[in-house]
Amino acid sequence: MKKFFYLLITCAILSACSEYQKVLKAEDIAPKFKMGEDLYNQGKFAKANRLFAQIVPNYRGKPQAEKLMYLYSNSFYQMKDYYTAAYQFERFVSSYPKSEKLEEASFFSAKSYYMQSPAYTKDQKATKEAIEKLQLFINLFPESEYAEEANKLVRELDFKLEKKAYSIAKQYNHISDYQASIKSFDNFVFEFPGSTLREDALFFRLDSAYKLAINSVEYKKRVRLEKAKEYYNAFKKAYANSKYLEDVNTMANEIEEALKSYI
Repeated sequence: MKKFFYLLITCAILSACSEYQKVLKAEDIAPKFKMGEDLYNQGKFAKANRLFAQIVPNYRGKPQAEKLMYLYSNSFYQMKDYYTAAYQFERFVSSYPKSEKLEEASFFSAKSYYMQSPAYTKDQKATKEAIEKLQLFINLFPESEYAEEANKLVRELDFKLEKKAYSIAKQYNHISDYQASIKSFDNFVFEFPGSTLREDALFFRLDSAYKLAINSVEYKKRVRLEKAKEYYNAFKKAYANSKYLEDVNTMANEIEEALKSYI
């Protein structure tokens, strides 16, 4: 009985494959559209995509073109080919500005850019582009059902940029390039005033300024000590109960002691 059951299953699979290949090689476009849509609805997006790709040019200007182009675009998204999905969804939006799928296509076009954003350790050009695309969607469709998710994605991407900038500044501190570290942390504080990494950034900016000042040549030391003291005051004002308080107070005491020699 089991052998008979498996035989039936095998025959069904072979028959389906044979039918697919037959339609794929046929010249008639209508069966390709129908089978492509059936496969799409079954979640077989790669097979559907192959059929859609063959007939997209033939349907330009026809009533079915809008539906076909949406299915074709989304099949790339479902296949995780986000680069092509972004491009195809943008074509759809441009070609069918009055479509009932306009909002959805616009969102998934923007989200396709989000999906291409790399880890924060890599170049963030794609992340910045994704933020622009998502923000444009939010501006165009502020009441959209996708607006909440779009805003969440923007926050994720913003934080990725924060981590990138923060990690660069901290790396300068780690390799003892304190001037570059101070400048980078200054830029970070200016560019990301509400960052959750702000306390850490202000601490390591102070740490860099302190180490630069303490180890400076004599003719630069006083100015650098005073600058480090400014950073200490800024940190203490912002984070009076900081987790770094013990280290910060130790640095402040050493700065004050060093400044006494200039009185």
